[in-house]
Amino acid sequence: MCLICNETVAIVKSGNVKRHYDSKHGHFDHNYPLKSEHKKPFSDSEIVKECMNEIAIALFEGTQKDDIIQKINQISLSDSTAVKRTEVLAEDLLDQMKSAIKKAKCISLALDESTDNTDNAQLLVFVRFFDEEKGEFCEDVLGLTALHGHTRGDDIYEALIQMLRDREIDLKHVISIATDGAPCMTGRERGLVAHLRAHHPDLIAYHCIIHQMVLCASLEEKYAEVMTTVMRLVNFLRASSALQHRLLRSFLTEVNAEFDDLLLHNNVRWLSKGKVLERFWTLRKELETFLLDQKSAKAKQFVEFMQNEEKMEIVAFLSDITSHLNDLNMKLQGKNNTVCNLTSAVCAFQKKLELFKCDLQQDLLHFPKLLNQTAGTHHHHNHAQFLDKLIKNFQTRFGDFPLGKQVLLCMENPFLVKNIAEFSTEALKICPWASAASLQSELIELQENLALQASLCDPTTFWTKMVPAAGVPSLQKVALQIHTMFPSTYCCESAFSTMNMVKNKYRSTLSNEHLHQCLRLALTPFMPKFKELVAQKKCHFSH
Repeated sequence: MCLICNETVAIVKSGNVKRHYDSKHGHFDHNYPLKSEHKKPFSDSEIVKECMNEIAIALFEGTQKDDIIQKINQISLSDSTAVKRTEVLAEDLLDQMKSAIKKAKCISLALDESTDNTDNAQLLVFVRFFDEEKGEFCEDVLGLTALHGHTRGDDIYEALIQMLRDREIDLKHVISIATDGAPCMTGRERGLVAHLRAHHPDLIAYHCIIHQMVLCASLEEKYAEVMTTVMRLVNFLRASSALQHRLLRSFLTEVNAEFDDLLLHNNVRWLSKGKVLERFWTLRKELETFLLDQKSAKAKQFVEFMQNEEKMEIVAFLSDITSHLNDLNMKLQGKNNTVCNLTSAVCAFQKKLELFKCDLQQDLLHFPKLLNQTAGTHHHHNHAQFLDKLIKNFQTRFGDFPLGKQVLLCMENPFLVKNIAEFSTEALKICPWASAASLQSELIELQENLALQASLCDPTTFWTKMVPAAGVPSLQKVALQIHTMFPSTYCCESAFSTMNMVKNKYRSTLSNEHLHQCLRLALTPFMPKFKELVAQKKCHFSH
């Protein structure tokens, strides 16, 4: 019987079984690869052998069972064997990535620095490039290196340059770099970007779009005060006493509340503030009832806060506006996004802010919680001033983004570009090697191509597969460079979560090199060449 589809083979011969597998499950290896991507300890391999033995005992009988169990026990799955195999697989994946990078016309970097569970500073670098063989853009871990001692711009620069040397990458091959905007990265004199531009003046460096969006939403004055009070209230109910937390959960269950617990705020998590406010607002009436039964002085203060109409109006407004900001944040997150996608999302949100400002003076269609709190009456606060500051923050932080509007429009749909001269001017700012005359001529030729006008595909496919390189070489090269750019450091932030899962408190002695290898196995888009690797090795049975 086939263990995948439960079908039976008429005559149990190796040829029949192989034919069945190839014809009906040919893509099984590709869809379900055997990779070390589950972030488990090396010693867990022995558990697999134990499971296989139990299966053999349950399924087989007599001498056949004994033979199968004997062969299973000969499989070497010790922790040292798992380490060696991880090293071999990671080396193979690294070689594949290096080979693909050498064929790429340009690459882009995204990097960030964080600490692992043993307080070791780790510099994580991702690379993005167009893979000629696969015909798609590829994002992979360029490397993970430990920063011993300080994490200044000089230290990060030295670590990055050494990593590029190890990967045989010329710095001039890098067209852009995305960072989290920390002083060690963007410092004017001794930051990483300053050091890199001293050797590569044309390098495009910019602040992660998601980080900038989060910084735009910083609170001030009365809004920050109310937000702090809400967080203190949540911490009082959830974290000050285990008994009180249990009583709160029991109470919320008894009164059939929509949720049975509050959420704790975490400054590191991008969506935390909005989700905490939303949960608090949903449970506000139940929380007020629960606090009225408490006899402590703090509980009385929080009851007064929740019974204050002006304060709760601010809570309602903050809950609404952070909900909109969270929606934008979710659109900006995710893998394989382009800088054009994220910039378009930010521009659309800036226009929405103008709409929200007008809506505050009208029907509150976009502020349902504020409408519920005020019942359509006059507001106690002028929330339009908050939106004015938010609009100004977005304009300040995204106004000097290296990609102009005409360039972004051309990348999304070149047939809509009307001001060709402005497009060429903007393109030269990020691609100084290009010729304005060539770009203008090629764009006109492209716009008059009827076959391309009728093509229906996404922008990435359009520029990499539909547009003939021989016809518009300069324009296609510009498009390739722009689509190669990292829009954010989301991949780094996501990888740090994986790093903390790999090197947890139970695996705190994991070396930096093995941490790098495990991370590569968990995150790489490449597939190990299992057959070639197996052919190079000699089988050693377990004793």
